[in-house]
Amino acid sequence: MGNPIKIIKNGIIDENPTFVQVIGMCPTLAVTSSAINGIGMGLSTAAVLICSNIFISLLRKVIPDKVRIPSFIVVIATFVTIIQFMLQAYLPALNDSLGLYIPLIVVNCIILGRAEGFASKNSPLDSAFDGIGNGLGFTIALAAIGLVREFIGSGTLFSYPVMPEAFPHTLLFVMAPGAFFTLGCMMALLNHLKNKKKSA
Repeated sequence: MGNPIKIIKNGIIDENPTFVQVIGMCPTLAVTSSAINGIGMGLSTAAVLICSNIFISLLRKVIPDKVRIPSFIVVIATFVTIIQFMLQAYLPALNDSLGLYIPLIVVNCIILGRAEGFASKNSPLDSAFDGIGNGLGFTIALAAIGLVREFIGSGTLFSYPVMPEAFPHTLLFVMAPGAFFTLGCMMALLNHLKNKKKSA
């Protein structure tokens, strides 16, 4: 068994799916117009990632190599369906807001990548920690992008007004170009801090 703290830290910081590996960009750019949407999408993806990692790891010696990827997709699709039904039942407003992007979790590169690159080669416990780390890393990234875009674009945080009426709303940030701009600036900042830490 690997070191759980190291595995989780790897997913959150060293190999963050959004800021380091730059995968899963479709939901990252599409649903982060608000912090709540970002957190909702991140947690939904994290739940699917943890469950599918564990399940795939348990079946790794049973699944034939020739049908490995289709089998992974079936497992992931099962958990995505469960998560979507739970959102429809308990958080219908969030489900409506995220719309098509919940079913698209099935083909998210992060989940397929972790299934192929980690869960199919490691124990269920290590795979669970890997799912937690990458899920948290993805959720934190989406929440951070959503917070910045919502604050600058609407003057709100978690849908609550925090800036006076006179605050100039930059609507560009709640539109698609704002997602690219915010992501680029945050990646540049994180790379700068990482390089500064290395040179210190």
